[in-house]
Amino acid sequence: MADYRFLTTWLIEADRERVWDAIYDSESWPEWWPGVLEAEKLEEGDASGVGQYGRYVWKSRLPYKLTFHARTTRVEKPHLLEGTVEGELEGTGTWRLYEESGATAVLYRWEVRTTKAWMNLLTPVARPIFAVNHDSVMGNGGRGLARRLGARLVASA
Repeated sequence: MADYRFLTTWLIEADRERVWDAIYDSESWPEWWPGVLEAEKLEEGDASGVGQYGRYVWKSRLPYKLTFHARTTRVEKPHLLEGTVEGELEGTGTWRLYEESGATAVLYRWEVRTTKAWMNLLTPVARPIFAVNHDSVMGNGGRGLARRLGARLVASA
């Protein structure tokens, strides 16, 4: 399996609660995040959301889709959301939100391994392409979130 580590940052002129609500409601991602084809909650979590389990299908510019399941493992509203994924990707994702003066910094850390044999085989040559693809999908997410909130995306990296 090939390991990947990504860090994405968005700076959005919106309060943290609104940003949190949009990110936490992953079932609505297909409505505003280009590249998210499906997001379906399969199991409810506890009162805080820990244990929630869902299925996600993503599509980017590259000619393939990725399907994986995610389970929420940690929720500290409105500043930390963490989960594990399994399927065509395995690993962890962590959202951290910071607010100052009405703007929210969103940091997303994605540490995953690919499980598709063809992806693992191509990793030595395709790793930079997969990284650019990931950055494109996340950039679409930042722009889509800003549109959803009627806010300005100040920065995306």
